[in-house]
Amino acid sequence: MLLEITDLAVEIKGKEILKDVDLYIDKGENHVLLGPNGAGKSTLFKSILGLPNYKITRGEIIYKGQNITDMPTDERISKGLGVTFQNPPSIRGVKLENLLNIISKEEKEEVKELEINELGKTMNFDKSFLERDVNVGFSGGEVKRSELLQLLVQKPDFIMFDEPDSGVDIENVELISKEINKLLENDKKEKSTKAGLLITHLGYILNFVNATHAHVLLNGRIACSGKPNEIIDDVRKQGFGGCATCNQK
Repeated sequence: MLLEITDLAVEIKGKEILKDVDLYIDKGENHVLLGPNGAGKSTLFKSILGLPNYKITRGEIIYKGQNITDMPTDERISKGLGVTFQNPPSIRGVKLENLLNIISKEEKEEVKELEINELGKTMNFDKSFLERDVNVGFSGGEVKRSELLQLLVQKPDFIMFDEPDSGVDIENVELISKEINKLLENDKKEKSTKAGLLITHLGYILNFVNATHAHVLLNGRIACSGKPNEIIDDVRKQGFGGCATCNQK
């Protein structure tokens, strides 16, 4: 398994948000996480990243066979974890181009610059856009595309997407989906060595992104798992409450 989460419980300011979460994701798998607001979806993401306000009280997170439960965030990122946030901050004084240079895995400066410019074009960003401060004055679609561009440069092995389709129009959803498939190597004939975990409320993005598994998170626990199309159909018909009593598929 690329990622193994076992019996995970997480507190924020003394309040338990996640309770006994089990989740196993292997290479070549793309999992979708559904659930109402406040169910704990973003908490799970941030706990996997190791953000300091999220206190793990039980359980383990194993990544690439190594226990990362108590590992600092920067070390987790260096081992190949990547994430897009639903509402990333604006960073004044830091140009997008400079940030991309810092996180790029390319060593030669001329190769790095060429890669950044070429990848920027795939996200409809010209040179002048790359010279803007990160997320300052960006539209919703530009923020999402900027985050994906950062991941394309970073080249992580396991990627978490926090509602990449929220606040963007259909044209941007299709562009974003294309790049998500590229990041996850869904466009390759051989089995991908990467994996993903994607939060979505709308489910529309799944018309373009190939998902292999789906889970519904309710009250801090995974209430139901199964095939993405079946889970989403059930949610549309019965709401999330119907998932509380469904059988594991």
